Amino acid sequence: MTFSTTLLPALTGLATGLALIVAIGSQNAFVLRLGISGRRRTVLPVVLVCALSDAVLITAGAVGVGAVVESAPAALVVVRVLGALFLLTYGVLAARSALRPSAMTPDDGASVPIGVAVTTALALTWLNPHVYLDTVVFLGSVANQQGADERWWWVGGAIAASVVWFFALGFGARLLRPVFARPRSWQVLDALIAVVMVTLGIRMALGA
Repeated sequence: MTFSTTLLPALTGLATGLALIVAIGSQNAFVLRLGISGRRRTVLPVVLVCALSDAVLITAGAVGVGAVVESAPAALVVVRVLGALFLLTYGVLAARSALRPSAMTPDDGASVPIGVAVTTALALTWLNPHVYLDTVVFLGSVANQQGADERWWWVGGAIAASVVWFFALGFGARLLRPVFARPRSWQVLDALIAVVMVTLGIRMALGA
């Protein structure tokens, strides 16, 4: 084994994974808010769910499941409709929170049950049709463009990107707590989250 067949493809997979995942999306917005307001015992299972879900999806793409996804458009339509409804509902709830800043505190997320947080993370991940197209089909196709020896190093790098990102986002968000000591900050954050969720929900409903 050499650098070009091990570390190089792993670093390339890491960079590709980060380029795809580091964006303002429904999953990242949820993890960010939970990270700011939640306790470690709630944040940990959520970031694990997000990272492990990505690991499963990336691995599935590498073993060829992407071809199956592309051949099942009807299933993606069902996922798209359910995902759009979920995002729109979440967006409306976030908008309602933004309109009631006095009801929010820095420890607001501490009251979120672990089961609810994990279920929300699962829904935001698995009810998003773009995750199948981006993570399974796109990353899977890139992984399979690597050589036989390099492919799994690349996959390992892409999985590492998800692990690093979600743990950094979930636990690093705590550094923003001083900023969110004021209800006004929560109002702005929830308004932004509402815009993101509703926009993505509408785009998803329209099939964009």
